[in-house]
Amino acid sequence: MTSGPEQQAEVGIIGGSGIYALDALTDVRRVRVATPYGDPSGELVLGELSGTRVAFVPRHGEGHHILPSRIPARANIHALKSLGVRQILAVSAVGSLREDYAPGDLVVPDQLVDRTRVDRGSTFFDEDVVVHVAFAEPYCGRLRQSLVEAAGRATTAKVHESGTYCCMEGPQFSTRAESELHRRLGFDLIGMTAIPEAKLAREAELCYASLCLVTDYDCWFDGHDDVTAHAVVEVMRRNSEAAKATLTTLLAKQQPDPDCACQNVLASSINTSLENLPARAAERYRVLLGKYLPSGH
Repeated sequence: MTSGPEQQAEVGIIGGSGIYALDALTDVRRVRVATPYGDPSGELVLGELSGTRVAFVPRHGEGHHILPSRIPARANIHALKSLGVRQILAVSAVGSLREDYAPGDLVVPDQLVDRTRVDRGSTFFDEDVVVHVAFAEPYCGRLRQSLVEAAGRATTAKVHESGTYCCMEGPQFSTRAESELHRRLGFDLIGMTAIPEAKLAREAELCYASLCLVTDYDCWFDGHDDVTAHAVVEVMRRNSEAAKATLTTLLAKQQPDPDCACQNVLASSINTSLENLPARAAERYRVLLGKYLPSGH
């Protein structure tokens, strides 16, 4: 779609379990965005938060009807990019794999491990163009630090400024043996949605950071009830207000157009010559590769 000024945003917000809307948004409008990768999880909600133009998409769709492995992550990220978004703040519910990361705490992870099994669409560049992006640091360091500082100012919850997020397949929760294995491997958090979202954000040259809301101790912790969907929802309901306050505080101080290496990562990542790229491929990748396409494409 072609976006006019009223359909542009600086920051994308992806809401996870319990964050299906942002009540503090003003000047709200809803838009449908078509992408080469299908439809996003739902209509994108455009509005203003703390003086910043944002685009919000509920990861699981309104009413939470999309399974983790079927989230249209490529469409979600591409839609945000097409609206002018340069930074993404992702909110997620997670289980904790360590005792000091307690239910109700907030975590801004710095590392990510992919233990998914099915093809969730982990790259935009699945034909005509080969791209290998650096992913040693899966989250934007600059945006992570801003998120940590905002969470500390906006909420009384305990905020952890690092952690390794293990992304499992789901939709079932872990067995006790799996939970113990993940702890022995040194993972701190367990969730189902950071992959391929973080990978795609990097390919789209978007700064990406995540605010994780700890809802449970998975099932490893003796004396703590085994995780259930109902228990997760109850803790998430309490945590969602802290998450919204953090986002509001961050955007009040956020640079509108930061200069960050994340936003030029493809300059050293495209292996295919774009000189003779077929017209249909150039059109498919225009939102992602526009600044790298030779004139005439």
